Amino acid sequence: MTSPGSTTRVRRSVLAVPGSNPRMIDKAKGLAADEVFLDLEDAVAPAAKADARANIVAALNSGGWGTQIRVVRVNDWSTEYTYADVITVVEGAGSELDAILLPKVIDAGQVRALDLLLTQLEKANGLPVGRIGIEPQIENALGLRNIDAIATASPRVQTLVFGPADFMASINMRTLVVGEQPEGYAPGDAYHHIYMTILLAARAHGLQAIDGPYLAVRDIDGFRRNAARTAALGFDGKWVLHPDQITACNEIFSPRQADYDRAEEILDAYAFHTSLAGGARGAVMLGDEMIDEASAKMAQVIADKGRAAGMVRTV
Repeated sequence: MTSPGSTTRVRRSVLAVPGSNPRMIDKAKGLAADEVFLDLEDAVAPAAKADARANIVAALNSGGWGTQIRVVRVNDWSTEYTYADVITVVEGAGSELDAILLPKVIDAGQVRALDLLLTQLEKANGLPVGRIGIEPQIENALGLRNIDAIATASPRVQTLVFGPADFMASINMRTLVVGEQPEGYAPGDAYHHIYMTILLAARAHGLQAIDGPYLAVRDIDGFRRNAARTAALGFDGKWVLHPDQITACNEIFSPRQADYDRAEEILDAYAFHTSLAGGARGAVMLGDEMIDEASAKMAQVIADKGRAAGMVRTV
């Protein structure tokens, strides 16, 4: 039911833009972020939410988005705003919308409720049923415990997104600095279990895993350090809160050129040597390294990421 390629489109950088700021929305169209989500939740004050919905509908319909994935973050189901967020945006600009980002998801029922509402709206407005995706955001302990049920609650689910600030509050983590290690926790990574739980659920169910924001928007070195941690694990991308973070994010979540070149070389060599023309061998030497089926699988991951990012082989 999901749109073709919905879970394979590149989401290295996911730019957050307040729905209450038309100037920032217009500026986002010209930036290099792979995905832009127009926010109706935390970035918009309660009194401004109705106007923000109208801003978002107008912006989606005005074009100029290029290849960017277009997403709207609605308010969570515990509020009085969610239904109006979804109805207004989908009725007003559903044909221009790729997905709904649903925050503070705690169980599969919340995803199914959004799925049902989207289905009704698509049918009522002549839109292809199932085309609008869902991006559940994991922001508390209960959501993490229920992550497999959340991931499989609807065919619309495309990504699993980590929301660090609310999550840190939900487990009483003793820090006020989002994304950094809490004082007193050393050595190691206080977030490692959370990251791996989200990543494993995403991979088990064919979804993308997206890391949340780094709030010190002027600290690019800190952003690089923070982003490199989840990129190394295998996350597909990360939120960016400021245009200055986009270039670094796209770089970090793309393969290094040397790794991409090597991956393509491994795939070529393995394809040839396992063919009849190459002797149909299962394991071969490539320079000083033995490669086999497992090597090819690892290389395929790097090659796929590089190809999706538009990289060109240099050797």
